[in-house]
Amino acid sequence: MAETHVLFVEDDDVIREATQLALERVGFIVTAVPDGLLGLEAFRADRPDIALLDVMVPGLDGVSLCRRIRDESTVPVIMLSARADSIDVVLGLEAGADDYVTKPFDGAVLVARIRAVLRRFGHAAGAGEDPSGAVGQPDESDGVLVFGDVEIDTEGMEVRREGSPVGLTPTEMRLLLEFSAAPGTVLSRDRLLERVWDYGWGGDTRVVDVHVQRLRTKIGQDRIETVRGFGYKLRA
Repeated sequence: MAETHVLFVEDDDVIREATQLALERVGFIVTAVPDGLLGLEAFRADRPDIALLDVMVPGLDGVSLCRRIRDESTVPVIMLSARADSIDVVLGLEAGADDYVTKPFDGAVLVARIRAVLRRFGHAAGAGEDPSGAVGQPDESDGVLVFGDVEIDTEGMEVRREGSPVGLTPTEMRLLLEFSAAPGTVLSRDRLLERVWDYGWGGDTRVVDVHVQRLRTKIGQDRIETVRGFGYKLRA
C-alpha cells in the first residue's frame, strides 16, 4: 500500500515539529510548513493525500487556504483550532473542511481522526450500502437513484441535477448516499456522525449541520428536510 502523504500547516515551531514526528512515527510522509502561502505552494507541488491546516497561520490563514485547496481538489482537509470556538469551527467547515480537531490534541487522537477521514475517502461507495428499512424507495435503474431532479449514480459515484453534473466532495457524497439509502426516514445527527464520519463515540454535531447545509446548496434547499429535535431526512 502506498504511503500516505500529509501536508501540515502550523506556525508554532514546537507543535509543528512534535506533530510531524508523531505522524512520521506511525508511517506518514509529512510536509510541514509554517504559513499558508508556503502551504499552498506545497499543496500544488506535492499533491498530498490529506491536509492538516491550523486556522490561525500567517500569510494565508487556514480558512482561506482551505478554500483555495477546495477550488482545486477534493483532497480531505482537517482544520486545527486552538479554540473550540463556534466561529472557527463553522468557518472552517463552510470553507470545505471535512473535519476539525481542537488544540491541544493528543497525537494518537489526531492519527485516529486522520485514518478515519482516509477510510471515508477510500470507501465512499460503502456509505449507503444497506437500504433495508427505507421508506418509499426511489426510482432506480442500473445503479442510478432518482429523487425529483437529482440523479445519483451509485456505481460511478456521480450526481446530476437537472442533467448537469454536481461536484461533491467525498464526504458530501457519503452523506448523500446515507440519505438515499433510506429516503423519507429521519436520520439522527449521531447516526450520521457514526456512519459518515466513522465516529464510534459522540462527536460535534455542527460537523453534520454544516455539511448538510453545503449539500443543500448543491442539490436543492428543499431536498433535505430538517426534523426538529430528531435530525434530517431526504424527501422521497
